[in-house]
Amino acid sequence: MHRDGIGALAGLAAAAVAVGASELVAALLRPSASPLLSVASLVIDLTPPGVKDAVIGLFGTGDKAFLVVVLLVVLAAAAAGAGVLEARRAPAGRLLTVALAVGAAVAVVTRTGASPLDVVPTLVAALGAVVVLGRLTRPLREPGGAGPSRRALLLGAGVWAGLGIVAAAGAEAMQAPARRAAAAIARIRLPRPVSPVGPLPAGAQLDVPDLAPLITPTPDFYRIDIALSPPQLDPATWALQVTGEVERPLTLTYAELAGMPTRESRTTIMCVSNEVGGDLIGSAVWQGIPIRDVLELARPRAGADMVLSSGADGFSASTPLSALTDPGREALLAIGMNGEVLPELHGFPVRMIVPGLYGFVSATKWLTRLEVTRFDAATAYWTTRGYSAKAPIKVGSRIDVPDRAISAGVVTVAGVAWAQHTGIARVQLQVDDGPWRDCELSTEVTPDLWRQWRFRWTATTGTHQVRVRATDRHGLVQTARMQGVAPDGATGLHTVTLHVP
Repeated sequence: MHRDGIGALAGLAAAAVAVGASELVAALLRPSASPLLSVASLVIDLTPPGVKDAVIGLFGTGDKAFLVVVLLVVLAAAAAGAGVLEARRAPAGRLLTVALAVGAAVAVVTRTGASPLDVVPTLVAALGAVVVLGRLTRPLREPGGAGPSRRALLLGAGVWAGLGIVAAAGAEAMQAPARRAAAAIARIRLPRPVSPVGPLPAGAQLDVPDLAPLITPTPDFYRIDIALSPPQLDPATWALQVTGEVERPLTLTYAELAGMPTRESRTTIMCVSNEVGGDLIGSAVWQGIPIRDVLELARPRAGADMVLSSGADGFSASTPLSALTDPGREALLAIGMNGEVLPELHGFPVRMIVPGLYGFVSATKWLTRLEVTRFDAATAYWTTRGYSAKAPIKVGSRIDVPDRAISAGVVTVAGVAWAQHTGIARVQLQVDDGPWRDCELSTEVTPDLWRQWRFRWTATTGTHQVRVRATDRHGLVQTARMQGVAPDGATGLHTVTLHVP
Protein backbone atom coordinates (compact mmCIF):
# COMPACT_ATOMS: atom_id res chain seq x y z
CA MET A 1 0.00 0.00 0.00
CA HIS A 2 1.23 3.51 -0.83
CA ARG A 3 2.55 5.63 2.03
CA ASP A 4 -0.34 8.12 1.71
CA GLY A 5 -2.87 5.32 1.95
CA ILE A 6 -1.30 3.96 5.10
CA GLY A 7 -1.09 7.48 6.51
CA ALA A 8 -4.80 7.96 5.85
CA LEU A 9 -5.58 4.71 7.67
CA ALA A 10 -3.45 5.89 10.60
CA GLY A 11 -5.44 9.13 10.70
CA LEU A 12 -8.72 7.23 10.70
CA ALA A 13 -7.50 4.98 13.53
CA ALA A 14 -6.45 8.05 15.53
CA ALA A 15 -9.87 9.60 14.97
CA ALA A 16 -11.60 6.42 16.14
CA VAL A 17 -9.54 6.50 19.33
CA ALA A 18 -10.31 10.20 19.83
CA VAL A 19 -14.06 9.78 19.39
CA GLY A 20 -14.27 6.61 21.47
CA ALA A 21 -12.13 7.96 24.31
CA SER A 22 -13.89 11.33 24.42
CA GLU A 23 -17.35 9.76 24.43
CA LEU A 24 -16.33 7.35 27.19
CA VAL A 25 -14.94 10.16 29.36
CA ALA A 26 -18.00 12.32 28.66
CA ALA A 27 -20.23 9.45 29.72
CA LEU A 28 -18.35 9.26 33.02
CA LEU A 29 -18.33 13.03 33.64
CA ARG A 30 -21.29 14.58 31.82
CA PRO A 31 -22.81 13.46 28.48
CA SER A 32 -23.34 17.05 27.35
CA ALA A 33 -19.52 17.50 27.39
CA SER A 34 -19.21 15.24 24.34
CA PRO A 35 -17.10 17.08 21.71
CA LEU A 36 -19.05 15.47 18.87
CA LEU A 37 -22.43 16.53 20.24
CA SER A 38 -21.12 19.99 21.15
CA VAL A 39 -19.85 20.59 17.62
CA ALA A 40 -23.14 19.30 16.22
CA SER A 41 -25.07 21.69 18.49
CA LEU A 42 -22.89 24.59 17.36
CA VAL A 43 -23.56 23.65 13.73
CA ILE A 44 -27.31 23.74 14.46
CA ASP A 45 -26.93 27.21 15.98
CA LEU A 46 -24.98 28.50 12.96
CA THR A 47 -27.11 26.86 10.27
CA PRO A 48 -29.14 29.38 8.23
CA PRO A 49 -32.90 28.94 8.69
CA GLY A 50 -33.43 28.03 5.03
CA VAL A 51 -30.93 25.18 5.24
CA LYS A 52 -32.44 24.00 8.51
CA ASP A 53 -35.91 23.91 6.99
CA ALA A 54 -34.64 21.99 3.96
CA VAL A 55 -32.98 19.35 6.16
CA ILE A 56 -36.07 18.93 8.33
CA GLY A 57 -38.19 18.73 5.19
CA LEU A 58 -36.02 15.89 3.87
CA PHE A 59 -35.34 13.96 7.07
CA GLY A 60 -38.09 15.06 9.51
CA THR A 61 -37.33 13.88 13.03
CA GLY A 62 -34.22 12.12 11.68
CA ASP A 63 -32.50 15.47 11.13
CA LYS A 64 -30.20 15.06 14.14
CA ALA A 65 -29.05 11.59 13.12
CA PHE A 66 -28.33 12.96 9.64
CA LEU A 67 -26.25 15.77 11.11
CA VAL A 68 -24.20 13.38 13.25
CA VAL A 69 -23.53 11.16 10.23
CA VAL A 70 -22.41 14.19 8.19
CA LEU A 71 -20.08 15.30 10.98
CA LEU A 72 -18.59 11.81 11.26
CA VAL A 73 -17.95 11.79 7.50
CA VAL A 74 -16.30 15.23 7.69
CA LEU A 75 -14.23 14.10 10.68
CA ALA A 76 -13.15 10.98 8.81
CA ALA A 77 -12.03 13.06 5.83
CA ALA A 78 -10.12 15.48 8.06
CA ALA A 79 -8.52 12.61 9.96
CA ALA A 80 -7.41 10.89 6.77
CA GLY A 81 -5.93 14.18 5.58
CA ALA A 82 -4.10 14.63 8.87
CA GLY A 83 -2.67 11.14 8.51
CA VAL A 84 -1.38 11.87 5.02
CA LEU A 85 0.19 15.13 6.22
CA GLU A 86 1.85 13.39 9.16
CA ALA A 87 3.26 10.67 6.90
CA ARG A 88 4.70 13.24 4.50
CA ARG A 89 5.88 15.96 6.84
CA ALA A 90 5.65 15.45 10.58
CA PRO A 91 4.34 17.00 12.75
CA ALA A 92 1.93 18.71 10.34
CA GLY A 93 -0.75 16.08 10.85
CA ARG A 94 -0.57 16.29 14.63
CA LEU A 95 -0.73 20.09 14.48
CA LEU A 96 -3.89 19.82 12.37
CA THR A 97 -5.30 17.38 14.94
CA VAL A 98 -4.61 19.86 17.74
CA ALA A 99 -6.29 22.63 15.73
CA LEU A 100 -9.39 20.49 15.30
CA ALA A 101 -9.39 19.77 19.04
CA VAL A 102 -9.20 23.49 19.81
CA GLY A 103 -12.24 24.07 17.62
CA ALA A 104 -14.10 21.29 19.41
CA ALA A 105 -13.13 22.75 22.79
CA VAL A 106 -14.56 26.12 21.77
CA ALA A 107 -17.82 24.39 20.84
CA VAL A 108 -17.89 22.64 24.22
CA VAL A 109 -17.24 25.67 26.45
CA THR A 110 -19.73 27.87 24.60
CA ARG A 111 -22.69 25.54 25.19
CA THR A 112 -25.33 26.59 27.69
CA GLY A 113 -24.40 25.58 31.22
CA ALA A 114 -20.87 24.49 30.30
CA SER A 115 -18.12 24.41 32.94
CA PRO A 116 -14.30 24.30 32.61
CA LEU A 117 -14.41 20.59 33.47
CA ASP A 118 -16.36 19.94 30.26
CA VAL A 119 -13.19 20.34 28.17
CA VAL A 120 -11.67 17.20 29.72
CA PRO A 121 -13.18 14.80 27.12
CA THR A 122 -11.82 17.02 24.34
CA LEU A 123 -8.35 17.09 25.91
CA VAL A 124 -8.41 13.30 26.20
CA ALA A 125 -9.47 13.06 22.55
CA ALA A 126 -6.64 15.36 21.43
CA LEU A 127 -4.01 13.53 23.46
CA GLY A 128 -5.16 10.13 22.25
CA ALA A 129 -5.27 11.17 18.61
CA VAL A 130 -1.84 12.85 18.70
CA VAL A 131 -0.18 9.86 20.39
CA VAL A 132 -1.76 7.25 18.11
CA LEU A 133 -1.11 9.23 14.93
CA GLY A 134 2.52 9.77 15.87
CA ARG A 135 3.11 6.12 16.77
CA LEU A 136 1.43 4.70 13.67
CA THR A 137 3.15 6.98 11.16
CA ARG A 138 6.66 6.84 12.66
CA PRO A 139 7.68 3.71 10.67
CA LEU A 140 6.78 5.51 7.43
CA ARG A 141 9.50 8.08 8.10
CA GLU A 142 12.21 5.57 9.00
CA PRO A 143 14.63 4.11 6.44
CA GLY A 144 13.47 0.74 5.20
CA GLY A 145 9.93 1.38 6.41
CA ALA A 146 8.51 -0.35 3.34
CA GLY A 147 8.99 -3.78 4.88
CA PRO A 148 7.46 -5.43 7.91
CA SER A 149 6.86 -2.12 9.66
CA ARG A 150 4.18 -1.26 7.12
CA ARG A 151 2.41 -4.56 7.73
CA ALA A 152 2.70 -3.94 11.44
CA LEU A 153 1.26 -0.49 10.88
CA LEU A 154 -1.84 -1.93 9.20
CA LEU A 155 -2.32 -4.32 12.10
CA GLY A 156 -1.70 -1.56 14.63
CA ALA A 157 -4.17 0.76 12.92
CA GLY A 158 -6.80 -1.96 13.06
CA VAL A 159 -6.15 -2.58 16.74
CA TRP A 160 -6.34 1.12 17.66
CA ALA A 161 -9.48 1.61 15.59
CA GLY A 162 -11.03 -1.42 17.27
CA LEU A 163 -10.23 -0.01 20.70
CA GLY A 164 -11.86 3.27 19.72
CA ILE A 165 -15.00 1.50 18.55
CA VAL A 166 -15.17 -0.53 21.75
CA ALA A 167 -14.80 2.64 23.83
CA ALA A 168 -17.57 4.36 21.86
CA ALA A 169 -19.83 1.34 22.32
CA GLY A 170 -19.11 1.36 26.03
CA ALA A 171 -19.96 5.04 26.23
CA GLU A 172 -23.23 4.41 24.43
CA ALA A 173 -24.12 1.63 26.85
CA MET A 174 -23.28 3.81 29.83
CA GLN A 175 -25.30 6.78 28.60
CA ALA A 176 -28.44 4.92 27.57
CA PRO A 177 -29.94 4.79 31.07
CA ALA A 178 -29.00 8.44 31.67
CA ARG A 179 -30.62 9.55 28.45
CA ARG A 180 -33.93 8.11 29.51
CA ALA A 181 -33.59 9.54 33.02
CA ALA A 182 -35.35 6.34 33.99
CA ALA A 183 -34.29 6.34 37.61
CA ALA A 184 -35.52 9.87 38.28
CA ILE A 185 -38.74 9.44 36.34
CA ALA A 186 -39.55 6.14 38.04
CA ARG A 187 -39.52 7.83 41.44
CA ILE A 188 -42.03 10.51 40.42
CA ARG A 189 -45.76 10.14 40.84
CA LEU A 190 -47.89 12.68 39.07
CA PRO A 191 -50.30 14.53 41.36
CA ARG A 192 -54.00 14.09 40.81
CA PRO A 193 -55.15 16.97 38.59
CA VAL A 194 -57.76 19.31 40.06
CA SER A 195 -59.24 19.59 36.57
CA PRO A 196 -58.95 16.28 34.63
CA VAL A 197 -59.97 16.09 31.01
CA GLY A 198 -62.68 13.46 31.50
CA PRO A 199 -63.86 10.96 28.86
CA LEU A 200 -64.03 11.84 25.19
CA PRO A 201 -67.50 12.81 23.93
CA ALA A 202 -69.32 10.48 21.58
CA GLY A 203 -68.23 10.90 17.97
CA ALA A 204 -64.93 12.58 18.83
CA GLN A 205 -62.95 9.87 17.07
CA LEU A 206 -63.94 8.54 13.66
CA ASP A 207 -63.54 4.86 12.89
CA VAL A 208 -61.26 5.11 9.83
CA PRO A 209 -58.23 2.80 9.48
CA ASP A 210 -54.86 4.63 9.30
CA LEU A 211 -56.42 7.96 10.24
CA ALA A 212 -54.26 9.91 12.71
CA PRO A 213 -55.68 9.24 16.18
CA LEU A 214 -57.22 12.05 18.16
CA ILE A 215 -54.46 11.66 20.78
CA THR A 216 -51.01 10.84 19.42
CA PRO A 217 -49.28 7.96 21.26
CA THR A 218 -46.19 9.27 23.04
CA PRO A 219 -43.72 7.03 21.12
CA ASP A 220 -45.12 8.43 17.85
CA PHE A 221 -45.05 12.08 18.91
CA TYR A 222 -42.78 14.25 16.78
CA ARG A 223 -39.63 15.73 18.27
CA ILE A 224 -37.96 18.82 16.82
CA ASP A 225 -35.53 20.82 18.97
CA ILE A 226 -31.91 21.98 19.00
CA ALA A 227 -30.64 19.36 21.47
CA LEU A 228 -28.56 16.53 19.98
CA SER A 229 -28.69 14.81 23.36
CA PRO A 230 -31.44 15.67 25.85
CA PRO A 231 -30.11 17.69 28.81
CA GLN A 232 -29.62 15.57 31.91
CA LEU A 233 -31.72 17.36 34.54
CA ASP A 234 -32.16 16.02 38.04
CA PRO A 235 -35.59 17.03 39.40
CA ALA A 236 -34.05 17.08 42.89
CA THR A 237 -31.78 19.99 41.92
CA TRP A 238 -33.76 21.50 39.03
CA ALA A 239 -35.31 24.92 39.60
CA LEU A 240 -37.35 27.38 37.57
CA GLN A 241 -36.41 31.04 37.81
CA VAL A 242 -39.06 33.67 37.17
CA THR A 243 -37.29 36.99 36.67
CA GLY A 244 -37.30 40.22 34.70
CA GLU A 245 -39.97 42.87 34.94
CA VAL A 246 -41.74 41.39 37.95
CA GLU A 247 -42.49 42.68 41.42
CA ARG A 248 -41.50 39.42 43.07
CA PRO A 249 -38.80 37.27 41.41
CA LEU A 250 -39.30 33.58 42.08
CA THR A 251 -37.30 30.38 42.18
CA LEU A 252 -39.45 27.25 42.23
CA THR A 253 -38.17 23.72 42.80
CA TYR A 254 -39.73 20.76 41.04
CA ALA A 255 -41.44 19.70 44.26
CA GLU A 256 -42.87 23.18 44.79
CA LEU A 257 -44.12 23.42 41.23
CA ALA A 258 -45.63 19.92 41.21
CA GLY A 259 -47.29 20.75 44.52
CA MET A 260 -49.34 23.49 42.91
CA PRO A 261 -52.81 22.61 41.51
CA THR A 262 -52.44 20.93 38.13
CA ARG A 263 -54.81 20.73 35.19
CA GLU A 264 -55.10 18.47 32.17
CA SER A 265 -55.70 19.66 28.64
CA ARG A 266 -56.00 17.96 25.27
CA THR A 267 -53.93 20.20 23.04
CA THR A 268 -52.50 19.96 19.55
CA ILE A 269 -49.06 21.50 19.04
CA MET A 270 -47.12 22.07 15.83
CA CYS A 271 -43.57 22.86 14.76
CA VAL A 272 -43.15 25.87 12.49
CA SER A 273 -41.11 23.61 10.19
CA ASN A 274 -44.20 21.55 9.39
CA GLU A 275 -44.77 21.66 5.65
CA VAL A 276 -48.26 21.52 4.17
CA GLY A 277 -49.44 17.95 4.75
CA GLY A 278 -46.50 17.25 7.09
CA ASP A 279 -46.36 15.22 10.29
CA LEU A 280 -44.56 17.64 12.62
CA ILE A 281 -47.81 18.05 14.52
CA GLY A 282 -49.39 16.00 17.27
CA SER A 283 -51.92 15.98 20.07
CA ALA A 284 -51.51 14.85 23.65
CA VAL A 285 -53.12 15.02 27.05
CA TRP A 286 -50.84 17.44 28.88
CA GLN A 287 -50.85 17.79 32.65
CA GLY A 288 -49.34 20.84 34.23
CA ILE A 289 -49.56 24.04 36.18
CA PRO A 290 -51.22 27.02 34.49
CA ILE A 291 -48.48 29.49 33.62
CA ARG A 292 -50.77 32.34 34.61
CA ASP A 293 -50.76 31.00 38.19
CA VAL A 294 -46.97 31.20 38.36
CA LEU A 295 -46.86 34.62 36.74
CA GLU A 296 -49.50 35.85 39.15
CA LEU A 297 -47.17 34.96 42.02
CA ALA A 298 -44.37 36.97 40.38
CA ARG A 299 -46.66 39.93 39.53
CA PRO A 300 -45.48 41.24 36.12
CA ARG A 301 -44.96 45.00 35.95
CA ALA A 302 -47.03 47.28 33.74
CA GLY A 303 -45.55 47.63 30.27
CA ALA A 304 -44.28 44.06 29.99
CA ASP A 305 -45.72 42.23 26.98
CA MET A 306 -43.50 39.17 26.47
CA VAL A 307 -42.08 36.22 28.37
CA LEU A 308 -38.70 34.97 27.20
CA SER A 309 -38.51 31.31 28.20
CA SER A 310 -35.18 29.49 28.22
CA GLY A 311 -34.29 25.80 28.25
CA ALA A 312 -31.25 23.91 29.45
CA ASP A 313 -30.36 23.17 25.81
CA GLY A 314 -29.78 26.86 25.00
CA PHE A 315 -33.14 27.35 23.28
CA SER A 316 -35.35 30.35 24.01
CA ALA A 317 -38.83 31.41 22.92
CA SER A 318 -40.67 34.72 22.91
CA THR A 319 -44.31 34.30 23.96
CA PRO A 320 -46.86 37.08 24.28
CA LEU A 321 -47.57 37.72 27.96
CA SER A 322 -51.25 38.04 27.09
CA ALA A 323 -51.34 34.43 25.80
CA LEU A 324 -49.83 33.14 29.03
CA THR A 325 -52.14 35.08 31.34
CA ASP A 326 -55.35 34.56 29.33
CA PRO A 327 -57.78 32.68 31.64
CA GLY A 328 -59.42 31.13 28.58
CA ARG A 329 -56.22 29.54 27.29
CA GLU A 330 -54.67 26.48 28.95
CA ALA A 331 -51.02 27.56 28.76
CA LEU A 332 -49.23 25.05 30.97
CA LEU A 333 -45.92 24.26 32.57
CA ALA A 334 -46.34 20.61 31.63
CA ILE A 335 -45.01 17.85 33.88
CA GLY A 336 -47.08 15.03 32.40
CA MET A 337 -47.89 13.71 28.93
CA ASN A 338 -50.61 11.18 28.13
CA GLY A 339 -50.99 10.15 31.74
CA GLU A 340 -47.28 9.57 32.39
CA VAL A 341 -44.43 11.69 33.69
CA LEU A 342 -43.17 13.96 30.91
CA PRO A 343 -40.57 11.93 28.94
CA GLU A 344 -37.02 13.18 28.78
CA LEU A 345 -37.13 13.46 24.98
CA HIS A 346 -40.10 15.80 25.28
CA GLY A 347 -38.66 18.11 27.91
CA PHE A 348 -38.45 16.39 31.31
CA PRO A 349 -38.82 17.64 33.96
CA VAL A 350 -40.86 20.66 32.72
CA ARG A 351 -41.79 22.12 29.35
CA MET A 352 -44.19 24.77 28.08
CA ILE A 353 -47.41 24.05 26.19
CA VAL A 354 -49.26 27.07 24.81
CA PRO A 355 -52.31 26.42 22.61
CA GLY A 356 -52.46 28.27 19.33
CA LEU A 357 -48.79 29.22 18.91
CA TYR A 358 -46.09 27.50 16.90
CA GLY A 359 -43.55 25.69 19.07
CA PHE A 360 -40.65 28.02 18.33
CA VAL A 361 -42.43 30.82 20.21
CA SER A 362 -44.08 28.77 22.92
CA ALA A 363 -43.01 25.17 23.53
CA THR A 364 -39.68 25.47 25.35
CA LYS A 365 -38.45 22.09 26.63
CA TRP A 366 -36.19 21.40 29.62
CA LEU A 367 -37.41 24.73 30.95
CA THR A 368 -35.22 26.61 33.44
CA ARG A 369 -36.17 30.28 33.20
CA LEU A 370 -39.10 32.61 32.52
CA GLU A 371 -38.06 36.22 32.01
CA VAL A 372 -40.88 38.76 31.88
CA THR A 373 -39.80 41.43 29.41
CA ARG A 374 -40.86 43.25 26.22
CA PHE A 375 -40.70 42.40 22.55
CA ASP A 376 -38.73 45.58 21.91
CA ALA A 377 -36.18 44.65 24.57
CA ALA A 378 -35.36 40.98 23.96
CA THR A 379 -35.22 38.42 21.15
CA ALA A 380 -35.41 34.64 21.16
CA TYR A 381 -33.42 31.84 19.52
CA TRP A 382 -35.24 31.70 16.18
CA THR A 383 -36.26 35.34 15.99
CA THR A 384 -32.57 36.23 15.85
CA ARG A 385 -32.40 33.96 12.81
CA GLY A 386 -35.08 35.65 10.75
CA TYR A 387 -38.29 34.09 12.08
CA SER A 388 -41.26 36.07 13.39
CA ALA A 389 -41.41 37.09 17.03
CA LYS A 390 -45.13 36.25 17.15
CA ALA A 391 -46.45 33.21 15.33
CA PRO A 392 -50.02 32.01 15.79
CA ILE A 393 -50.69 28.63 14.18
CA LYS A 394 -52.51 29.00 10.88
CA VAL A 395 -55.76 27.26 9.98
CA GLY A 396 -54.77 23.97 8.37
CA SER A 397 -55.85 20.52 7.26
CA ARG A 398 -54.28 17.30 6.06
CA ILE A 399 -55.31 14.22 4.09
CA ASP A 400 -54.23 11.02 5.85
CA VAL A 401 -56.05 8.35 3.83
CA PRO A 402 -55.92 7.07 1.21
CA ASP A 403 -52.29 7.66 0.27
CA ARG A 404 -51.83 5.06 -2.46
CA ALA A 405 -53.52 3.49 -5.46
CA ILE A 406 -57.17 2.70 -4.85
CA SER A 407 -59.94 0.80 -6.60
CA ALA A 408 -62.93 2.35 -8.31
CA GLY A 409 -66.01 2.67 -6.15
CA VAL A 410 -66.84 4.32 -2.85
CA VAL A 411 -63.65 5.37 -1.06
CA THR A 412 -63.29 7.08 2.30
CA VAL A 413 -61.00 10.10 2.20
CA ALA A 414 -60.12 11.26 5.72
CA GLY A 415 -57.72 13.40 7.70
CA VAL A 416 -57.39 16.02 10.41
CA ALA A 417 -57.93 19.77 10.58
CA TRP A 418 -56.93 22.40 13.15
CA ALA A 419 -57.58 25.99 14.08
CA GLN A 420 -56.08 26.22 17.55
CA HIS A 421 -57.88 28.34 20.09
CA THR A 422 -60.59 29.18 17.54
CA GLY A 423 -61.94 25.81 16.47
CA ILE A 424 -62.82 24.16 13.17
CA ALA A 425 -66.25 24.94 11.75
CA ARG A 426 -66.01 23.30 8.35
CA VAL A 427 -63.81 21.03 6.23
CA GLN A 428 -64.27 20.70 2.48
CA LEU A 429 -62.85 18.40 -0.17
CA GLN A 430 -62.28 19.08 -3.86
CA VAL A 431 -61.65 16.41 -6.47
CA ASP A 432 -59.78 17.64 -9.53
CA ASP A 433 -61.28 21.08 -10.29
CA GLY A 434 -64.79 20.18 -9.14
CA PRO A 435 -66.89 21.91 -6.51
CA TRP A 436 -65.90 22.07 -2.85
CA ARG A 437 -67.96 19.58 -0.88
CA ASP A 438 -68.55 19.52 2.88
CA CYS A 439 -66.99 16.69 4.86
CA GLU A 440 -68.28 14.93 7.94
CA LEU A 441 -66.61 16.25 11.08
CA SER A 442 -65.90 14.44 14.32
CA THR A 443 -67.38 15.92 17.49
CA GLU A 444 -65.34 18.86 18.74
CA VAL A 445 -63.62 18.20 22.07
CA THR A 446 -61.94 21.57 22.50
CA PRO A 447 -60.92 24.32 20.07
CA ASP A 448 -57.30 23.56 20.98
CA LEU A 449 -57.51 19.97 19.73
CA TRP A 450 -57.57 19.02 16.07
CA ARG A 451 -60.70 17.43 14.58
CA GLN A 452 -60.98 14.45 12.34
CA TRP A 453 -62.97 14.56 9.11
CA ARG A 454 -64.01 12.15 6.37
CA PHE A 455 -65.68 12.17 2.98
CA ARG A 456 -67.14 9.24 1.05
CA TRP A 457 -66.09 9.71 -2.55
CA THR A 458 -67.11 7.61 -5.53
CA ALA A 459 -63.80 7.09 -7.29
CA THR A 460 -63.73 6.64 -11.05
CA THR A 461 -60.96 5.24 -13.23
CA GLY A 462 -58.10 7.62 -13.87
CA THR A 463 -55.71 9.91 -12.00
CA HIS A 464 -57.26 12.43 -9.65
CA GLN A 465 -56.07 15.42 -7.64
CA VAL A 466 -57.75 15.56 -4.24
CA ARG A 467 -57.30 18.59 -1.99
CA VAL A 468 -58.71 19.73 1.34
CA ARG A 469 -59.35 23.04 3.07
CA ALA A 470 -60.66 24.07 6.48
CA THR A 471 -62.63 27.02 7.82
CA ASP A 472 -62.40 28.20 11.42
CA ARG A 473 -65.25 29.42 13.64
CA HIS A 474 -64.52 33.04 12.75
CA GLY A 475 -65.16 32.27 9.08
CA LEU A 476 -61.50 32.35 8.07
CA VAL A 477 -60.93 29.96 5.15
CA GLN A 478 -57.60 28.20 4.87
CA THR A 479 -55.57 30.00 2.21
CA ALA A 480 -54.51 28.30 -1.01
CA ARG A 481 -51.50 30.60 -1.31
CA MET A 482 -48.32 28.56 -1.15
CA GLN A 483 -45.73 29.78 1.36
CA GLY A 484 -42.71 28.11 2.91
CA VAL A 485 -42.26 27.58 6.62
CA ALA A 486 -40.23 30.77 7.17
CA PRO A 487 -40.86 33.18 8.77
CA ASP A 488 -44.12 32.15 10.46
CA GLY A 489 -45.38 28.83 9.10
CA ALA A 490 -46.23 27.21 5.77
CA THR A 491 -49.50 27.81 3.94
CA GLY A 492 -51.29 26.14 1.05
CA LEU A 493 -53.76 23.30 0.51
CA HIS A 494 -52.72 19.71 1.03
CA THR A 495 -53.17 17.87 -2.26
CA VAL A 496 -52.68 14.20 -3.00
CA THR A 497 -52.67 12.36 -6.31
CA LEU A 498 -54.74 9.17 -6.38
CA HIS A 499 -54.54 6.57 -9.12
CA VAL A 500 -57.63 4.51 -9.81
CA PRO A 501 -56.99 1.60 -12.23
